[in-house]
Amino acid sequence: MTSIKVVDSIMGSGKTSAAITLMNNASKDENFIFITPYLNEVERIKKSVNNRQMYEPKVKKKGDKTQYKFESFHELLSQNKNIVATHNLFKNANDETKELILSGNYTLILDEVMEVVEQLQVKKHDLTTLFDSELIYIEDGFVKWNEEKKDYETRYDDIRDMALNNNLVYFKDNILIWNFPSDVFTIFNEVYILTYMFDAQIQRYYYDVNNIKYQKCITEFKNGQHSFTDYNNDHEKKLKERIGDKINIYEGNLNAIGQLDFSLSSSWYKNKSSYTLKKVKNNVFNYFNNIVKSTSNEAMWTTYAEHKSKIKGNGYTKGFVSCNARATNEFIHKKHLAYTINRYVNTVLYNYFKEKYNVSIDQDAFALSELLQWIWRSAIRNGEEITLFIPSLRMRKLLIDWLNG
Repeated sequence: MTSIKVVDSIMGSGKTSAAITLMNNASKDENFIFITPYLNEVERIKKSVNNRQMYEPKVKKKGDKTQYKFESFHELLSQNKNIVATHNLFKNANDETKELILSGNYTLILDEVMEVVEQLQVKKHDLTTLFDSELIYIEDGFVKWNEEKKDYETRYDDIRDMALNNNLVYFKDNILIWNFPSDVFTIFNEVYILTYMFDAQIQRYYYDVNNIKYQKCITEFKNGQHSFTDYNNDHEKKLKERIGDKINIYEGNLNAIGQLDFSLSSSWYKNKSSYTLKKVKNNVFNYFNNIVKSTSNEAMWTTYAEHKSKIKGNGYTKGFVSCNARATNEFIHKKHLAYTINRYVNTVLYNYFKEKYNVSIDQDAFALSELLQWIWRSAIRNGEEITLFIPSLRMRKLLIDWLNG
């Protein structure tokens, strides 16, 4: 049976370093697949693992044909190579991937949780076309692709591949929900998931409904290196004591726009006029330029991607960091932060878990975990002081309550 360990340690506690130590100390007959969110992290892992060569799937020419990254991934698996790749590539895993992993004595290290359940953005017209053309049909709640037409080339090849892999659920008569094949996690010798607040993550609920068992552990620094050890709560308590007075949370009139429970949520942004969004922009501008007098290099801010152009402004535009950023040290020089959103789980996914599995996702825990991941991209990661503008009262209170234990 696969041993699945969730390394549930605060950001900056050495999870990736411990994983590198694990790979460097492992015997040569053990093989590893390291999966990370970002391409630049792929390079870092390749350089840091020194007792075995880590291979990266790449697009390359083979005669007259082009071998794409996923084909390259399969070729490397067939050769029992140690591999480092991205979340986006690994999400394509299919039956052939499983067979190759099973035969290769592999351990999986997953840097940060994956998007294991997603709503596909398919237009109603396209869905109607798929049904009317008899390309898809529904069986036991799953979207199936007509086997007689699986070799047809259409603009729906991505849906075809997901359906043939039995990964698509038909929900509420017009929504397609993609699920990562859960049995992939059960075919490795061992699995390590490097994250924080796993209980708040969608992947935890996905593990629960698919009956995937796991145990938690943390990192420790001993004898000059990071390693994995048994889980306890003391590491988090010590961290809060160390950084509690280094996070300076703004309390002032600029917060007035975020007083209601759903203020600054995704739906709030979509329903507000340009005048209200201009107010958010002005508040962010005032915070960076007048309250904390930040340089552009030290400013870090976020909003929902589709509203970025309406909130950006002089002195901080280049400091945008996506609200779902994680597993990167690229922004550790940022000291003045503005978090202009109020995070909730995607409504469709929330309802999917509730109606299909009778499972309620903890919205506040999810929001706090997303906020902390974002904050820890900044200079606080190195124990430096930061200032923080969080106009959403809900998000601000979640953070303050967490800091106070």
